[in-house]
Amino acid sequence: MGDGSSAREWRPGFRLDVAGVLGPLRRGRGDPTWHADGTAIWRTGTTPAGPATMRLHRRSDGTVVAQAWGPGADWSLEGLPALLGANDRPEEFVAHHPLVADAAKRMPGLRLGASMRVWDVLVPSVLEQKVTGTEARRSWRELCRRFADPAPGPAPDGMRLPPTPAQVRAIPDWEWHRAGVDLARRRAILASAAVAHRLETACELGGDGGRELLRKVPGIGVWTAAEIAQRAWGDPDAVSVGDFHIPTVVGWALVGKPLDDAGMLTVLAPYAPQRHRAVRYVEASGFRRPRFGPRYSARDYRAI
Repeated sequence: MGDGSSAREWRPGFRLDVAGVLGPLRRGRGDPTWHADGTAIWRTGTTPAGPATMRLHRRSDGTVVAQAWGPGADWSLEGLPALLGANDRPEEFVAHHPLVADAAKRMPGLRLGASMRVWDVLVPSVLEQKVTGTEARRSWRELCRRFADPAPGPAPDGMRLPPTPAQVRAIPDWEWHRAGVDLARRRAILASAAVAHRLETACELGGDGGRELLRKVPGIGVWTAAEIAQRAWGDPDAVSVGDFHIPTVVGWALVGKPLDDAGMLTVLAPYAPQRHRAVRYVEASGFRRPRFGPRYSARDYRAI
């Protein structure tokens, strides 16, 4: 095309909620790797061929039209169906609770997409370990804006690529502190950056094998591995065990009381091997748990 982009049109053979499928890849409203302008969604990422920017919009006939720029444009376009859930199998899901059944019926286009890139979702997942979403998203914004490259192509102003493993390894210690990232999360990201090329094979392994590979990295535990698996290969069974909110939300939504991790896994057991999908339906259903106490305030590690 005249602007140096590559393009692809793809018409799915199933109901598709493009924004809902891509939503988990967005890290907060100010995510520099993501932009939605009302008519299209823009996202950036790394690929085996290099960086890429992709713009997606859906025509009235259901066809998804994608344009991509950068060395990784062709790779990104080839992965478009997987990104939008073509490899997902929601028809195999069986609901065991009325709320889940209702959500599945109301949202047939809510599939599990697969970015097929571990690194791009690993860094923000590690940043979300044991801190508030506000803290994690602030750190992600700062790392992207200060240490990553601008998005290729005619991307909206301010869009950036995720920082590469090499860029992450080059960040000085004091800059991590300035970005609000504590030592434990910093070490996990740096350990991952050292073996980033090997971690990409987790997408090929999938399931337990893929998550087990990720957990070989110091600082990548069950929760982080699940968060990565959900986005990188659309793992339908990767439950975020250790999450501060999810067991309580699942408990109130499905059995009318708060649960710990063990209780949540017991309630979700009938959904295996699609336990994460059940949680996704709970989250998307609009259910809100009762609030009995104050919210945790965000900490600012930059002031420590």
